Amino acid sequence: MPLRKLSVKEIDARGRRVFLRVDFNVPLRDGRVADDTRIRASLPTLRNILDGGGRVLLASHLGRPKGRVVPELSLRPVALRLSELLGRPVRLAPDCVGAPTEALARGLADGQALLLENLRFHAEEEANDAAFSERLGALAELYVNDAFGSAHRAHASVVGIVRHLPRAAAGLLMERELDMLGRLREDPARPYVAILGGAKVSDKIDLLHNMIGKVDALLVGGAMAYTFMRARGMPVGGSRVEEDRIEPAVQILKAAMNGGVRLHLPIDHVVARSAETGEGRHVTPGPDIEPDCVGLDIGPRTREAFTEEIAAARTIFWNGPLGRFEVEPYAEGTAAVARAVAASKAFSVIGGGDSAAAVNRLGLSSSFTHISTGGGASLEFLAGRDLPGVAALSDADSSTATILDPDDGPGAGPGGRR
Repeated sequence: MPLRKLSVKEIDARGRRVFLRVDFNVPLRDGRVADDTRIRASLPTLRNILDGGGRVLLASHLGRPKGRVVPELSLRPVALRLSELLGRPVRLAPDCVGAPTEALARGLADGQALLLENLRFHAEEEANDAAFSERLGALAELYVNDAFGSAHRAHASVVGIVRHLPRAAAGLLMERELDMLGRLREDPARPYVAILGGAKVSDKIDLLHNMIGKVDALLVGGAMAYTFMRARGMPVGGSRVEEDRIEPAVQILKAAMNGGVRLHLPIDHVVARSAETGEGRHVTPGPDIEPDCVGLDIGPRTREAFTEEIAAARTIFWNGPLGRFEVEPYAEGTAAVARAVAASKAFSVIGGGDSAAAVNRLGLSSSFTHISTGGGASLEFLAGRDLPGVAALSDADSSTATILDPDDGPGAGPGGRR
């Protein structure tokens, strides 16, 4: 980043209400939080503010209620789990705006937290509505964003609200994301190896183009590999191909060749006649896939070739599984790559999503330098795009180390804010 962003460590939150945007978009099962990873990730920032005497208003979305109140997507289970993790009660507000919520916010004491109800119960959140942004801003006196996973969304709680508060700081998780991913984007140690899998080339076109100029080797697996194989004129059987992305894939292959980037596609595959039943499952002798088969995982020779590249790397970025890892017979390619990266001494970053889930499932998460909580945000950041939620944060060098004099507040205006 050209300018360091103001940190939550540099603000004086004592006695002030802090609007803390977090990512509590967690899976629920039977009315309880099924995976609290994202909640735990927010705890360092939350404790930093609470221990400093701040009064915290936590805000998050959950699921896609599309601007309607959906009881099954209430953040009530999150409030219960957060209370358990913090060891102190966290009350759930009846809404994220409105008179009752405003009264609860005003009633907070130093070191207390209030969780606002699902932001996306209001369509105005995703629309970045100006009036809704102002209502959110009226709840607090300071703003902290620790939801990197939402930083690529120009939503009211991410962007619009910042116009109504005097400073906008990065939380500790946001800081770490920008630091770790920034090292990949700005000055990666060489050799730099990127591993890209998953279903769609279309999700990663901009990322691929941007990485061609930075990486030494690009390892491509998962369903997206079959589009690249088709672009090379190779038979892929009934495997999934994005026909409208073949020409962009051709251009990426040419750019890699012209740029001296070693772009590896699978040289063998685990295939079957039916992805559902596994009928006729076998390993192909080479890269070609028979007409009556579909590719479901990279084969053993590909795993070995990928492992050799990974072993020589000093920087590694990985996003996307290498096969249908959620089905046991087709998980070995993803597992082999995970073990290889875990064994490497390279600076290693996983770009969230399914690859992060696979690493967690294998119990290898502690062996990686950083596992991003971003998913789509991490891909957009590494594609070279400016993320709206990051751009909205105050630059550290535009502010003093301790923010807000006692007389300052929301009415202090935007002067010198960013």
